[in-house]
Amino acid sequence: MNRPLADAPADSPSVTSAVPPAVLSANGNFDVNAVRRDFPVLSRSVYGKPLVYLDNAATTHKPLAVLEAMDRFYRTSNANVHRGVHRLSMDATNFYDEARRVLHKFFGTAIGCEIIFTRGATESLNLVAQSYGGSVLREGDEVLLTWMEHHSNIVPWQMVCARTGAKLRPIPILDDGSLDMDAYRSMLSERVKVVAVTHVSNALGTVNPIAEISRLAHDVGAVVVVDGAQAAPHMPVNLRELGVDFYVAAGHKMYGPTGIGILYGRADLLERMPPWQGGGDMILSVSFEKTVYAQPPQKFEAGTPPIAEAIGLAAAATYLMNLGMSEIHRHEQHLLRTLTERMAEVPGLRILGTAPQKAGVVSFVMDCAHPHDIGQILDGEGVAVRAGHHCAQPVMQRFGIPATTRVSLGLYNTDAEFDALIGALHKVRRMFA
Repeated sequence: MNRPLADAPADSPSVTSAVPPAVLSANGNFDVNAVRRDFPVLSRSVYGKPLVYLDNAATTHKPLAVLEAMDRFYRTSNANVHRGVHRLSMDATNFYDEARRVLHKFFGTAIGCEIIFTRGATESLNLVAQSYGGSVLREGDEVLLTWMEHHSNIVPWQMVCARTGAKLRPIPILDDGSLDMDAYRSMLSERVKVVAVTHVSNALGTVNPIAEISRLAHDVGAVVVVDGAQAAPHMPVNLRELGVDFYVAAGHKMYGPTGIGILYGRADLLERMPPWQGGGDMILSVSFEKTVYAQPPQKFEAGTPPIAEAIGLAAAATYLMNLGMSEIHRHEQHLLRTLTERMAEVPGLRILGTAPQKAGVVSFVMDCAHPHDIGQILDGEGVAVRAGHHCAQPVMQRFGIPATTRVSLGLYNTDAEFDALIGALHKVRRMFA
């Protein structure tokens, strides 16, 4: 049923009561120094050097607003949700329901059943692949992916294709890391039932044209599944405007807690999909003869949900909205331009992924050192980056390399931090060249 979200009772506690207003400087610009004071971990040192955290695509740090919201719940309102008649259970239920309302606002959706809480983006993609894909795909059908997908948006579709007889087809990418849209158009046909694509590549930073991808897929009757884990924390995401059918995001990449993610699904699709897991809270009635399932979202939230994590994620989403997603995006685009220019100072360094539309991910190789050696030396200088294939091995195969070193930016990073990064890269050069 397509029910609007109901308002919480007047005396319901708020998951967002401790979230500060937008942080802007006196001239109205994004005040990164004020933002950094909200993140306690950024004040620590590593090996006697100030921490420079540039591994945000793997996970982000948590602002005080998130830590305090979760702590307040555990201190004052901890109880299980739904069906409880005592006050703590009712408060916990109100917290949990409000968290869903906050996420609907963040993603620009309005129907109360369309946001499902999961354990993360990976579980969300598995849910779509197994429940939707497993129920509609048949032998001869096709699922289109891209060469830049994270393994989480490859393996679940491989599994369901192996079970149903559908065929998995990858859309190629160009030398600059952008999606080959001409190839995509040529691959579309009535055989294509699912187009599963990342919004932002975690290995290249490429921002894909999701609205256009969706429009073209819908023209042939295909459903569009988008991995938004690397987009949701970094740019405005309005799912109605993008026209997607499913969209997933990860709480821990949105400055929220681990162990929670969201799945957005179109209400009519969710209502037709079978449950993915069985258990408590996803049913209307159970007998040994028959079970009647609840409507979405409960149909897909079996068992005790991640209550405190939902509260923390809602606090994180509110924090981001208060800062302004457009402000965050402008700040990170400035950082990306500055970082790209600074990396040109390092001899023998080559950036992988130079698409015209990019988010704050810069993957690179050096002609003198392996990415793991680079990562270890940078760590000794207090600079945290990621080295490896980034769970995107087809990308590495496409460019003929085993791994890259990846710098990934967040809202609390600054131009000044690049001095430590570039200095450490010059140290790599001196040691290995």
